Amino acid sequence: MTGPRGGRPARGARVSAAWVIVAVGLFAGFAALGTWQLQRLAWKRHLIAAVEARTDAPAVAAPGPAQWEGIGSGDARYRHVRVTGHYLHDAETLVHGTSRLGYGYWVMTPLRTGRGFTVLVNRGHIPESLPGTPAFRTMPRPEGRVTVGGLLRLSKPGGDVFRANAPAKGAWYSRDVAAIATAAGLPADRVAPYFIDAGERPGPQGWPAGGLTVVDFPNHHLSYAITWYAMALAAPAAVLLALRRRHPQEKEWPNT
Repeated sequence: MTGPRGGRPARGARVSAAWVIVAVGLFAGFAALGTWQLQRLAWKRHLIAAVEARTDAPAVAAPGPAQWEGIGSGDARYRHVRVTGHYLHDAETLVHGTSRLGYGYWVMTPLRTGRGFTVLVNRGHIPESLPGTPAFRTMPRPEGRVTVGGLLRLSKPGGDVFRANAPAKGAWYSRDVAAIATAAGLPADRVAPYFIDAGERPGPQGWPAGGLTVVDFPNHHLSYAITWYAMALAAPAAVLLALRRRHPQEKEWPNT
């Protein structure tokens, strides 16, 4: 039957069709997001497996200048490396940071290698209260030729989320290799574009405490995928419910 002027049912059909189009669009969009999250899940699992393999592998020589180009885009991150040289303790830099021991500083010390380049070594973490105390001044600082093993880490320029590095004030909030090297007067072209997180030393640990690298990649992609797929199913159901509620109001119109 037709409604007033013969147009109401036709209008209702157009409205229903529009809702169906919206439902199909929402379903397709949410389903696509769910599939994307599953793809991200596969990528994240591959990344975690690759990094775990690097950290557990035998140590290799730290990359030299010939290997620096493009190191940030390769598989160098968290690689287990070793390097031999002499520490430059006069160029030591403290970087604000948090470890499982609490808030404090990372002790970043340049190591001049026998291969003609310098690399920053994160010798470990110290408490915030330690600098300026006699314990800090007498803290072990290895002299002579040493071999350091640890995990290769990429430079973190700029600062942390809330604070920018302030080299002029000696305030560092991220391990920005290039900026730290420049502030310490080291030749930029001979400083590695990465730093090394030193491993835990045998025997009594003391300060700085090494071996505190946290290798943790959040992986919530499966729960995200389930959420998106659930929304993809819920969208058509919500549209169907809305149409059923509208239908009784529009299907009966008296003839005129």
